[in-house]
Amino acid sequence: MYNKVVLIGNLTRDPDMRYTTAGIPVTRFTIAVNRTFNKSEGEQADFIRILAWRKLAEFCGEYLTKGKTVAVEGRLQVDSFEKDGKKKFTSEVQADNIQILSRKDAAAGGGSLPSASKEGSGVSDEDIPF
Repeated sequence: MYNKVVLIGNLTRDPDMRYTTAGIPVTRFTIAVNRTFNKSEGEQADFIRILAWRKLAEFCGEYLTKGKTVAVEGRLQVDSFEKDGKKKFTSEVQADNIQILSRKDAAAGGGSLPSASKEGSGVSDEDIPF
Protein backbone atom coordinates (compact mmCIF):
# COMPACT_ATOMS: atom_id res chain seq x y z
CA MET A 1 0.00 0.00 0.00
CA TYR A 2 1.08 3.56 -0.65
CA ASN A 3 0.09 6.73 1.23
CA LYS A 4 -0.05 9.68 -1.19
CA VAL A 5 -2.06 12.90 -1.03
CA VAL A 6 -2.35 15.63 -3.66
CA LEU A 7 -4.18 18.84 -2.68
CA ILE A 8 -4.80 22.25 -4.21
CA GLY A 9 -5.84 25.04 -1.88
CA ASN A 10 -5.25 28.55 -0.57
CA LEU A 11 -3.09 29.42 2.43
CA THR A 12 -5.25 30.57 5.34
CA ARG A 13 -2.37 32.59 6.88
CA ASP A 14 1.37 33.09 6.48
CA PRO A 15 3.48 29.96 7.15
CA ASP A 16 5.14 29.51 10.55
CA MET A 17 8.81 28.57 10.03
CA ARG A 18 10.91 27.49 13.00
CA TYR A 19 14.01 25.46 13.69
CA THR A 20 14.42 22.26 15.68
CA THR A 21 16.96 22.16 18.51
CA ALA A 22 19.30 20.55 15.95
CA GLY A 23 18.87 23.58 13.65
CA ILE A 24 16.67 21.86 11.05
CA PRO A 25 14.07 24.18 9.43
CA VAL A 26 10.43 23.11 9.74
CA THR A 27 7.39 25.02 8.48
CA ARG A 28 3.70 24.56 9.24
CA PHE A 29 0.77 26.14 7.47
CA THR A 30 -2.88 25.43 6.67
CA ILE A 31 -4.62 25.41 3.30
CA ALA A 32 -8.33 25.71 2.62
CA VAL A 33 -9.47 23.12 0.07
CA ASN A 34 -12.93 23.53 -1.48
CA ARG A 35 -15.39 20.64 -1.71
CA THR A 36 -18.92 20.39 -3.08
CA PHE A 37 -21.57 18.03 -1.69
CA ASN A 38 -24.35 18.96 -4.05
CA LYS A 39 -25.54 22.03 -5.94
CA SER A 40 -28.05 23.11 -3.29
CA GLU A 41 -25.42 23.22 -0.50
CA GLY A 42 -22.78 25.04 -2.54
CA GLU A 43 -19.10 24.84 -1.73
CA GLN A 44 -17.60 24.20 1.67
CA ALA A 45 -13.95 24.07 2.68
CA ASP A 46 -11.73 21.63 4.52
CA PHE A 47 -8.76 23.09 6.39
CA ILE A 48 -5.71 20.86 5.97
CA ARG A 49 -2.53 21.28 8.02
CA ILE A 50 0.73 20.96 6.06
CA LEU A 51 4.21 20.25 7.46
CA ALA A 52 7.43 20.80 5.44
CA TRP A 53 11.05 20.09 6.39
CA ARG A 54 14.52 21.36 5.46
CA LYS A 55 14.86 23.09 2.04
CA LEU A 56 11.16 22.69 1.37
CA ALA A 57 10.46 24.42 4.70
CA GLU A 58 12.79 27.27 3.71
CA PHE A 59 11.03 27.55 0.33
CA CYS A 60 7.67 27.84 2.09
CA GLY A 61 8.98 30.48 4.48
CA GLU A 62 10.39 32.54 1.62
CA TYR A 63 7.70 32.30 -1.07
CA LEU A 64 4.36 31.45 0.57
CA THR A 65 1.98 34.01 2.04
CA LYS A 66 -1.66 34.12 3.07
CA GLY A 67 -4.05 33.71 0.15
CA LYS A 68 -1.63 32.08 -2.32
CA THR A 69 -2.88 29.03 -4.19
CA VAL A 70 -0.58 26.02 -3.91
CA ALA A 71 -0.46 22.39 -4.99
CA VAL A 72 0.84 20.12 -2.23
CA GLU A 73 1.96 16.53 -2.72
CA GLY A 74 2.84 14.39 0.27
CA ARG A 75 1.60 11.75 2.68
CA LEU A 76 -1.16 11.85 5.26
CA GLN A 77 -0.07 11.33 8.86
CA VAL A 78 -2.64 10.70 11.60
CA ASP A 79 -1.63 10.88 15.27
CA SER A 80 -3.61 10.34 18.46
CA PHE A 81 -3.36 11.62 22.03
CA GLU A 82 -5.45 11.59 25.20
CA LYS A 83 -7.06 14.70 26.62
CA ASP A 84 -9.42 14.70 29.59
CA GLY A 85 -9.59 10.91 29.39
CA LYS A 86 -10.79 10.96 25.76
CA LYS A 87 -8.77 9.86 22.75
CA LYS A 88 -8.28 12.67 20.20
CA PHE A 89 -6.92 12.46 16.66
CA THR A 90 -4.98 14.94 14.54
CA SER A 91 -4.00 14.74 10.90
CA GLU A 92 -1.61 16.65 8.69
CA VAL A 93 0.12 16.23 5.36
CA GLN A 94 3.90 15.73 5.41
CA ALA A 95 4.81 17.63 2.22
CA ASP A 96 7.15 16.14 -0.39
CA ASN A 97 6.53 18.72 -3.14
CA ILE A 98 4.91 22.16 -3.21
CA GLN A 99 4.16 24.31 -6.23
CA ILE A 100 2.75 27.84 -6.22
CA LEU A 101 -0.19 28.14 -8.61
CA SER A 102 -1.22 31.79 -8.04
CA ARG A 103 -1.06 33.71 -11.32
CA LYS A 104 0.08 36.96 -9.69
CA ASP A 105 3.39 35.22 -8.92
CA ALA A 106 3.95 34.46 -12.60
CA ALA A 107 3.60 38.13 -13.53
CA ALA A 108 5.90 39.30 -10.73
CA GLY A 109 8.51 36.59 -11.15
CA GLY A 110 9.02 36.73 -14.91
CA GLY A 111 6.57 34.00 -15.88
CA SER A 112 7.74 30.94 -14.00
CA LEU A 113 6.16 29.79 -10.76
CA PRO A 114 8.51 28.53 -8.05
CA SER A 115 8.21 24.99 -6.77
CA ALA A 116 10.26 22.82 -4.45
CA SER A 117 10.68 19.22 -3.37
CA LYS A 118 11.93 17.91 -0.06
CA GLU A 119 15.19 16.20 0.56
CA GLY A 120 15.16 13.28 3.00
CA SER A 121 14.31 14.79 6.36
CA GLY A 122 15.41 12.07 8.77
CA VAL A 123 13.62 13.96 11.55
CA SER A 124 11.17 12.53 14.05
CA ASP A 125 8.01 14.19 15.33
CA GLU A 126 9.71 14.78 18.70
CA ASP A 127 12.04 17.25 16.97
CA ILE A 128 9.17 19.53 15.94
CA PRO A 129 9.31 22.71 18.05
CA PHE A 130 5.56 23.47 17.82
